Amino acid sequence: MGVLFALLQGATVALVLILLYRPLGEYMARVYTMGKDLWIERGFYRVIGVDPAAEQSWRAYLRGVLAFSVVGILFVYLLQRLQAVLPYSLGYPAVPEGLAFNTAVSFVTNTNWQSYSPDATLGYTVQLAGLTVQNFVSAAVGIAVAIALVRGFARERSGTLGNFWVDLTRGTVRLLLPLALLGAVALIIGGVVQNVNGFTDMPTLAGATQSVPGGPVASQEAIKVLGTNGGGFYNANSSHPFENPTAWTSLLQVVLMLAIPFCLPRTFGRMVGDHRQGYAVLAVMATLYLTSLVILSSVEQAGAGTAPELAGGAMEGKEQRFGIFASTLFATTSTITSTGAVNSMHDSYTALGGMMPMLNMMVGEVAPGGVGAGLYGMLVLAVITVFIGGLLVGRTPEYLGKKIGPRQIKIASLYLLVMPTLVLLGTALSFALPAVRADVESTSIWNPGSHGLSEVIYAFASAANNNGSAFAGLTANTPWFNTVLGVVMLLGRFLPILFVLALAGSLASQDKVPETAGTLPTHRPLFIGLLTGVTVILTALTFFPILTLGPLAEGLL
Repeated sequence: MGVLFALLQGATVALVLILLYRPLGEYMARVYTMGKDLWIERGFYRVIGVDPAAEQSWRAYLRGVLAFSVVGILFVYLLQRLQAVLPYSLGYPAVPEGLAFNTAVSFVTNTNWQSYSPDATLGYTVQLAGLTVQNFVSAAVGIAVAIALVRGFARERSGTLGNFWVDLTRGTVRLLLPLALLGAVALIIGGVVQNVNGFTDMPTLAGATQSVPGGPVASQEAIKVLGTNGGGFYNANSSHPFENPTAWTSLLQVVLMLAIPFCLPRTFGRMVGDHRQGYAVLAVMATLYLTSLVILSSVEQAGAGTAPELAGGAMEGKEQRFGIFASTLFATTSTITSTGAVNSMHDSYTALGGMMPMLNMMVGEVAPGGVGAGLYGMLVLAVITVFIGGLLVGRTPEYLGKKIGPRQIKIASLYLLVMPTLVLLGTALSFALPAVRADVESTSIWNPGSHGLSEVIYAFASAANNNGSAFAGLTANTPWFNTVLGVVMLLGRFLPILFVLALAGSLASQDKVPETAGTLPTHRPLFIGLLTGVTVILTALTFFPILTLGPLAEGLL
């Protein structure tokens, strides 16, 4: 019965995504290619002084991304520091400097790492005007950068990639806002809380009184998962019954996390004029996603030890209301899409099971990845795959009619080096610096040994990949982690964007070359298999040595 129910859940998610793939993918292509602006968009352009018809070079596009993000960080930081004098603060004091910095960076970079209990730290004004707004615009930034890269493949002898302000506005107004509204209504119907009532004192069955928090939860929950953000309104995130009350709302949140990332390959295929290319990218994403889901579900269902066998699986930390598969489905989806939301505690998974969410992030979150970030990450890997494939079989290194030369490979290689460098360097410094190590081991790590190392590795993998989930066994609200994780989040977000836009600029400036007998077909099963293998080898295997000291060592004891 349990297996049948798990298959039914998986089939439901797959069916909904199949039905969404073409219409949503085509709609997103129209959003970013249509010439006509809406009246509300024209008003916004006049306010900020932007000419929507003016195109930008990749450097100007990058300056727009950075300028907008810096303003966002400052705004969210100031909101937190001024919380005590803001309306609807619920009586909460100002957020301390280090935590305010970490949180501002976290939400602007689409990471949504939370080193605090949201419902006990932030009032409604900060939640709505600060965090929820960034849930929309940080997601729109990621999609805009992906669209800019797609334009780089589609255009010929062009020095421009579009207009960042137009792409940002359209992504927010035409895509994220309407879909989030529909998602919020569905969640409210499912029982998710949506009010501004503060705390309500309720009698308990034991005769005591309990203070029950309310809040504008559904509106934040919808964009939290739709924009692959992940920051919860409550500390328990999507395992809290006010955020995720029923089995079908949990399944809906999974669908919302996957909808845009899995449909963007259709947008890609439409914009480059070849839907077969979109299907090839989708096939790689789906293969990696299903592989991860099957491994994690099998490991957690099997469980090692007497207690898991008697319980029918490793139930510690799982969502008891929904079962093991609903927990592993959510965990796989949230860590492979850079969402970071949780409906179960990854720290309580079995050792090898806990390694899988880590690996999902270490692969680069490209299966399907975050909104926008997953697509541009996969396209960078496709560029490298074409180059490697050309070396292996003597074919011309071309992708979508663009020559892949030394400049493109250097940029793509730098892109790939950013994330592992940040993860490994951050983890190493946390244990190599004597003063830092003493503080980490005495105040942050709850579990000694290999599991404690896994908690730190997971934190840096989450920050560098702008995921935001945590192993839940690490106290990260310390001066060291607030600072270093904040820096890692910034570099993990904007250095890859720099290289993606530089790559897009170099591609857009080229002529398209016609296909010849020496061109490697990039829509056939051979290339799909090669791209899948390159993705795993160039990303996940980078971390094999440190995984042997953490989850692998613990799992093999």
